[in-house]
Amino acid sequence: KLYALAGGAAAALVVVPYAIKARSKSTRGADKSVFEFGGPPGAYATMLSLPGVIFFLYYACGKDFVMPGANLRALADMRLPEAGELVSCKGASIFAGWFGFQVLLERLLPGKVVEGTDLAAAGGRGRLKYKINGHLAFWTSLGALAVCGRRLSVLYDEFPALAGSAVLFSFGLSSYLYATSFADGALLAKGGNSGNPIYDFFIGRELNPRIGSFDLKEFCELRPGLIGWVALNLGMMAKQYQNMGSITGSMALVNLLQGLYVWDSLYQEQAILSTMDITTDGFGYMLAFGDLAWVPFTYSLQARYLVDNDPGLSAPMLALIGCGGLAGYTIFRAANSQKDQFRRDPSHPSVQHLQVMEVKNLQTGRQSNLLVSGWWGLARKINYTGDWLLSWCMSMTCGCPVISKGSIVPYFYPIYFAVLLIHRAGRDDHFCTEKYGEAWREYKNKVPYMFIPLLF
Repeated sequence: KLYALAGGAAAALVVVPYAIKARSKSTRGADKSVFEFGGPPGAYATMLSLPGVIFFLYYACGKDFVMPGANLRALADMRLPEAGELVSCKGASIFAGWFGFQVLLERLLPGKVVEGTDLAAAGGRGRLKYKINGHLAFWTSLGALAVCGRRLSVLYDEFPALAGSAVLFSFGLSSYLYATSFADGALLAKGGNSGNPIYDFFIGRELNPRIGSFDLKEFCELRPGLIGWVALNLGMMAKQYQNMGSITGSMALVNLLQGLYVWDSLYQEQAILSTMDITTDGFGYMLAFGDLAWVPFTYSLQARYLVDNDPGLSAPMLALIGCGGLAGYTIFRAANSQKDQFRRDPSHPSVQHLQVMEVKNLQTGRQSNLLVSGWWGLARKINYTGDWLLSWCMSMTCGCPVISKGSIVPYFYPIYFAVLLIHRAGRDDHFCTEKYGEAWREYKNKVPYMFIPLLF
């Protein structure tokens, strides 16, 4: 059954995109595109393999089996899951209820309406309006989760089925997004209209798909998956309390560090409107799966591991890890806040002293300013450095991977995160080279380091 399920998924990832394109009545031709992620073969392989990574991480470090250290040979003893474990009515109901609850919060909770970035560079007109109430939705969700109390342990029990539901929903949503991108007047993302159905299905064809005023991409970027990450962590904590009658220091610390990270994202919701995910990338499988399945079910790995494999770290060690995490968060937040404040008001007292380099946007003909001092004079992606340091501290709550009964698997997050951030920085560098031309190379001479001052 498991192999049949995998075969069905492999076929669906080809048949569905081609069938949707064949049924579309759009006469718009393909754009000249530079393929990313290895082009159509790479996109297909990514869509097919990443759900398997989620389930591998679950079965490689759980209650019944933990890969010791970095001993890959021990994986021969890891059991394969039954197909019925990956999907259940209970898991699907919980996922659907959570997603619907987040939609209701976005629609019903009060929030200010703000404008996003100018769509002229993407071929659109004007600015889209967004309702900003993610911070209130975060606290409302926490209140609802608190009411559930110990019953949240069901999230541990149904973890693989919840992940399976998220994967299936992401595929269904991606199919809807690809189909609706052929509607007349849809603003297509640069690089999302290559003409290859598999690649466009993956990368995202339409830039800002909406149902009325409901922006699907901005909603999925922050709400169901990111707040769902906190919900899963709390579920793991409830399960540990159910098993042990207490909460360990590592479990409390990882919940605090990751909860702080998620809270920050929701508190700074408006800042996301100027990120590449919103302004540049189309909304397809890449973002839908990443937002709804990958983030909550891989980033909650440490809390789930600690339910059955707590390392019993000492109070001084936990304090040291906590300080490291807070240092990473401080770098991440201070750098991003400086940039966001400068974008909103360059004359603000906190940023008016910063040195800038004036450049011309070759795509719009407008002048722009690039920061070359302050946090952004230290490194071009100094915020990523803080983010990565924080991710290491999150994993360190699980103990040393090569001492005693430790495992490298809970360290998947910072290892993967390094690859992600380097790839994202490379994409940004490519886009900025196209946007600013020779001026971007001059800027890189002024700020030569990408991540770590004086080193890298």
